[in-house]
Amino acid sequence: MSVELNHTIVHSLDNHESAEFLANILGLEVGEEWGPFVPVETSNGVTLDFATIPGESIVMQHYAFLISDEEFDAAFARIREQGVTYYADPHLKQPGEINHHHGGRGLYFMDPAGHGMEIITRPYGNEE
Repeated sequence: MSVELNHTIVHSLDNHESAEFLANILGLEVGEEWGPFVPVETSNGVTLDFATIPGESIVMQHYAFLISDEEFDAAFARIREQGVTYYADPHLKQPGEINHHHGGRGLYFMDPAGHGMEIITRPYGNEE
Protein backbone atom coordinates (compact mmCIF):
# COMPACT_ATOMS: atom_id res chain seq x y z
CA MET A 1 0.00 0.00 0.00
CA SER A 2 1.27 3.45 -0.84
CA VAL A 3 1.37 6.13 1.84
CA GLU A 4 -1.54 8.56 1.74
CA LEU A 5 -2.67 11.31 4.06
CA ASN A 6 -6.01 10.14 5.48
CA HIS A 7 -6.98 12.90 7.92
CA THR A 8 -5.65 15.69 10.04
CA ILE A 9 -7.03 17.50 13.06
CA VAL A 10 -7.59 21.22 12.67
CA HIS A 11 -7.79 23.13 15.95
CA SER A 12 -10.54 25.71 16.06
CA LEU A 13 -12.32 28.00 18.48
CA ASP A 14 -15.67 26.57 17.31
CA ASN A 15 -15.46 23.33 15.32
CA HIS A 16 -18.87 23.79 13.69
CA GLU A 17 -18.19 27.39 12.63
CA SER A 18 -14.79 26.57 11.14
CA ALA A 19 -15.96 23.41 9.35
CA GLU A 20 -19.01 25.15 7.90
CA PHE A 21 -16.95 28.18 6.83
CA LEU A 22 -14.43 26.11 4.88
CA ALA A 23 -17.00 23.71 3.45
CA ASN A 24 -19.06 26.65 2.22
CA ILE A 25 -16.11 28.38 0.54
CA LEU A 26 -14.93 25.19 -1.16
CA GLY A 27 -18.37 23.83 -2.04
CA LEU A 28 -17.93 20.74 0.17
CA GLU A 29 -20.19 19.00 2.67
CA VAL A 30 -19.80 19.02 6.44
CA GLY A 31 -19.89 15.45 7.71
CA GLU A 32 -21.59 14.10 10.80
CA GLU A 33 -20.00 15.12 14.08
CA TRP A 34 -17.95 12.27 15.50
CA GLY A 35 -16.87 12.72 19.11
CA PRO A 36 -15.13 16.10 19.31
CA PHE A 37 -14.65 16.29 15.53
CA VAL A 38 -16.62 17.91 12.72
CA PRO A 39 -15.23 16.49 9.45
CA VAL A 40 -14.90 18.04 6.03
CA GLU A 41 -13.73 15.56 3.39
CA THR A 42 -11.94 16.61 0.22
CA SER A 43 -12.38 14.87 -3.14
CA ASN A 44 -9.14 12.91 -2.74
CA GLY A 45 -10.41 11.36 0.50
CA VAL A 46 -8.45 13.48 2.98
CA THR A 47 -10.59 14.56 5.92
CA LEU A 48 -10.05 17.72 7.91
CA ASP A 49 -11.39 16.96 11.39
CA PHE A 50 -12.19 20.26 13.09
CA ALA A 51 -11.85 20.14 16.88
CA THR A 52 -12.75 22.91 19.32
CA ILE A 53 -9.87 23.76 21.63
CA PRO A 54 -11.56 25.72 24.43
CA GLY A 55 -9.60 28.32 26.30
CA GLU A 56 -6.45 27.82 24.30
CA SER A 57 -4.91 30.03 21.71
CA ILE A 58 -4.79 28.55 18.26
CA VAL A 59 -1.41 28.16 16.60
CA MET A 60 -1.87 29.24 13.01
CA GLN A 61 -1.49 26.51 10.41
CA HIS A 62 -1.55 26.76 6.63
CA TYR A 63 -3.83 24.63 4.45
CA ALA A 64 -3.61 24.78 0.65
CA PHE A 65 -6.30 23.32 -1.63
CA LEU A 66 -5.70 22.46 -5.27
CA ILE A 67 -8.92 23.09 -7.16
CA SER A 68 -10.03 23.35 -10.79
CA ASP A 69 -10.50 26.66 -12.58
CA GLU A 70 -14.28 26.23 -12.34
CA GLU A 71 -14.06 25.51 -8.61
CA PHE A 72 -11.81 28.55 -8.18
CA ASP A 73 -14.39 30.76 -9.90
CA ALA A 74 -17.14 29.43 -7.62
CA ALA A 75 -15.04 29.69 -4.42
CA PHE A 76 -13.83 33.17 -5.36
CA ALA A 77 -17.43 34.27 -5.93
CA ARG A 78 -18.44 32.94 -2.48
CA ILE A 79 -15.45 34.67 -0.86
CA ARG A 80 -16.47 38.00 -2.39
CA GLU A 81 -20.20 37.51 -1.65
CA GLN A 82 -19.43 36.81 2.02
CA GLY A 83 -17.04 39.75 2.31
CA VAL A 84 -14.08 37.54 3.23
CA THR A 85 -10.82 39.45 2.90
CA TYR A 86 -8.46 37.73 0.49
CA TYR A 87 -4.87 38.31 -0.52
CA ALA A 88 -2.52 37.51 -3.39
CA ASP A 89 0.31 36.64 -1.00
CA PRO A 90 0.85 34.55 2.15
CA HIS A 91 2.13 37.57 4.09
CA LEU A 92 -1.25 39.31 3.63
CA LYS A 93 0.33 42.40 2.07
CA GLN A 94 -1.76 42.40 -1.14
CA PRO A 95 -5.43 42.56 -0.09
CA GLY A 96 -8.14 42.32 -2.72
CA GLU A 97 -5.81 40.70 -5.27
CA ILE A 98 -5.19 37.20 -6.56
CA ASN A 99 -1.93 35.76 -7.89
CA HIS A 100 -1.09 33.93 -11.10
CA HIS A 101 1.77 31.76 -9.85
CA HIS A 102 2.73 28.54 -11.61
CA GLY A 103 0.54 29.31 -14.60
CA GLY A 104 -2.68 29.34 -12.59
CA ARG A 105 -4.58 31.45 -10.09
CA GLY A 106 -4.40 31.53 -6.32
CA LEU A 107 -5.39 33.45 -3.24
CA TYR A 108 -5.12 33.35 0.54
CA PHE A 109 -7.72 33.98 3.22
CA MET A 110 -8.08 33.41 6.95
CA ASP A 111 -10.57 31.04 8.56
CA PRO A 112 -12.51 31.96 11.75
CA ALA A 113 -9.81 30.44 14.00
CA GLY A 114 -6.98 32.32 12.27
CA HIS A 115 -5.61 29.57 10.04
CA GLY A 116 -4.21 30.58 6.67
CA MET A 117 -6.19 29.02 3.84
CA GLU A 118 -5.03 28.99 0.24
CA ILE A 119 -6.72 27.95 -2.98
CA ILE A 120 -4.66 27.32 -6.12
CA THR A 121 -5.47 26.05 -9.60
CA ARG A 122 -1.98 24.72 -10.41
CA PRO A 123 0.39 22.85 -8.11
CA TYR A 124 3.63 24.55 -7.16
CA GLY A 125 6.38 24.06 -9.72
CA ASN A 126 3.93 23.69 -12.61
CA GLU A 127 4.89 26.35 -15.16
CA GLU A 128 2.71 25.21 -18.09
